[in-house]
Amino acid sequence: MAGIRIVTDSSCDLPPALCEQHGIGVVSLTIRFGEEELVDRVDFTPAQFWERCAASPVLPETAAPSPGAFEAAFRAAADAGADGVVCVNISSKLSATSQAAEAAALLVADAIPVRVVDSESVTMGLGMIVLAAVRSAEAGGTLDDVAGAARAAATRCRVFGTLDTLENLKKGGRIGGAKALVASLLSIKPVIVVENGKVEEGAKPRTRSRAMKYLVERITSEPGTIEHLAVMNGGAPDIEAFLDLLAPVFPRDQIVLADLGAVIGAHSGLGTIGIAYLVA
Repeated sequence: MAGIRIVTDSSCDLPPALCEQHGIGVVSLTIRFGEEELVDRVDFTPAQFWERCAASPVLPETAAPSPGAFEAAFRAAADAGADGVVCVNISSKLSATSQAAEAAALLVADAIPVRVVDSESVTMGLGMIVLAAVRSAEAGGTLDDVAGAARAAATRCRVFGTLDTLENLKKGGRIGGAKALVASLLSIKPVIVVENGKVEEGAKPRTRSRAMKYLVERITSEPGTIEHLAVMNGGAPDIEAFLDLLAPVFPRDQIVLADLGAVIGAHSGLGTIGIAYLVA
């Protein structure tokens, strides 16, 4: 397959059908439940991950892929006849995944040129940036064109999410038990935002319905045009209600609905709903 091949990592949460349709290579992170190490989206599905989290007293740990895993993906692209690879990964401020990809790029330099792009994003924010690279590649873009399209998309990407519970953040030691208890008593459903490659605290709506409306308001208040929109579903029972809220502001048949996976889900918890989009 001539042209530029796109490779990413499993934290992108892109639906498998989209990856297959566009020939996107996905290198998996690993997830550890105690002594048991599993390969993300290979050894378990997102639904199975949520089931395990519900039964586990501690949070699973995530680990970046090895350089060898990326090397295998890059060499597979070379063997398939690709002219080059653009590898877009989870924010380097959150994971060593990009570092592993950079190391692998050096290992395959004699076989195929590779450009590694730090998305400075997570979950379908990364996914949206990957799809921007895909569009450039499918339009016949050069290696530098495609890498440039990914970097440009990263500057226009927005990611927000609302958590249904603070239990995972409590288990992970990111907030104290007292703070989690107070938030629970006040029915706070915190909103998180991705800024400068990090996940930060955003708003603190007092109810779930207000949190979902806040996410919709983020879209309607954007000064630019929303070019693409994804909704991430972390096993939320009210995902359809949220999609109904979005219907008046964005065509439902143009929304990419993705299952929130283990890499971010381990910290955000069951019931998380997120949005990711690009602005013009």
